[in-house]
Amino acid sequence: MGDVVTTASTSGGGPGPGRSALERVTGDLAAAGGVRAVVLDDGSERGIRVLEFRTGGGLRFDVLVDRAMDIGLAEFDDLSVGWRSATGFRHPGLHEHNDEDGLSWLRSMSGLVVTAGLDHTLFGGEVGSEQYHYPPRLHVRPGLHGRVANIPARLTGYGEEWDGDRCVLWAEGEIHQAAIFAENLVLHRRIEADLGGTDIRLTDRVRNAGFDLTPHMFLYHVNVGWPLLGEGSTFDAPIAQTLWRSDSVAEQGVSHLVFPGPQPGFVEQVYEHALTPDPDGRQRVRVVNTARGRAFELDYDPAAFPAFFEWLNLREGSYAVGLEPSTHHVAGDAAARDDGSMIWLAHGEDRTYQTVFRFTRG
Repeated sequence: MGDVVTTASTSGGGPGPGRSALERVTGDLAAAGGVRAVVLDDGSERGIRVLEFRTGGGLRFDVLVDRAMDIGLAEFDDLSVGWRSATGFRHPGLHEHNDEDGLSWLRSMSGLVVTAGLDHTLFGGEVGSEQYHYPPRLHVRPGLHGRVANIPARLTGYGEEWDGDRCVLWAEGEIHQAAIFAENLVLHRRIEADLGGTDIRLTDRVRNAGFDLTPHMFLYHVNVGWPLLGEGSTFDAPIAQTLWRSDSVAEQGVSHLVFPGPQPGFVEQVYEHALTPDPDGRQRVRVVNTARGRAFELDYDPAAFPAFFEWLNLREGSYAVGLEPSTHHVAGDAAARDDGSMIWLAHGEDRTYQTVFRFTRG
C-alpha cells in the first residue's frame, strides 16, 4: 500500500494532505481537519455560536461568533495556549457595559484574542461627542476597551476552500457597532488557517458606515496562558525602548522577560514598548516555553498598530501574559484627541489590519 501523497502547506507547520490523495482515503474532509459549527449549551456560555477549527497540523481553535468572532480556545499539540480565565466565554447578553465604573469588560475576558474598540480602547473617562449633533448627549463615558468584544457577529460564511492541493479553512462575518445619534462602525472579519498548517491569519477591516466623523481606536488583547506560559517561559521581542511602565513594576520588580510561576496577590504590570520592526516591515514578538519545546508568535503590521503593550497578570488563579498591538498609545482616548493622534473616519473610510498568530515547535 502506498503512503498518502502530501503537499507543503503555505502557513508552516508541516505538510497538508493533497486533495486527490485525501479523497482516495476518506469521503469526509473532517477526517483530516475542517470547520464545524456548534452552539454552547451550559452555564454563562449557553447560546454562544462557535466555529471549531481543526487544521490537522496540531492546531485547534474556536471562533466565538457571538463574541465578535474573537478566538477563544486555542490548543497546539494538545497544549493549551489561549488563556482560560475564570469568566469563561460569557454570553454577551449578560454583559453590563457601564457596570462597575466601566470595568465590567473584566467579567467577560477570556481566550486567545479579545478585541478592543471600535471607537474606544484602554481605560474610560469622559470625552466629547459633539460630532454627532445630539444636544442631550454631548459627552460619553466609554468603558474599559470599548464595546465590540460583546457584540454578536452576522456570520456571512465559513467552510473549506480548495485551490489545487491547498485547502484553506475560513470564516467571515460582520460586527456592527451602532447607535442612533452615535457611531455607526462595521468590522468585517475574516479568519483563515491552512489544512495541515499551524498559523491563524486574521484580516480585519473597520469602516465608518455612518455620515458623521467618528473616532476609531483598535487593539488586540492577545492572551497566552498555562501551560505554554509557565515558570521560565520568556518574552522574546526586539525592544528598542520601554516608553512607559505601570507603578507596580517598580513596586514588585517581577521580570517581564523571564516569567516566574503564579504569584500571590500579584498586581498587574503593564509596559508600553517601542519595538524595532523586522527587515520586511512586520513586527514579531513571541512567548517561548523552552522546556516544552513550543512557542507562540504574534506577527502584525506596525504601520497599522504603532503602539505595543505587554500585560503581565501573573496572579495565582489568573495567570496570563498579554501581547497587545494598538492603534494608540497608553495615555488613551482623551490624550489622543488632544495631541492629534486620534483616527477620525469620515463616511465610507476604512482601516485594514492583517495579523498572524503562529504556533511553532522546537
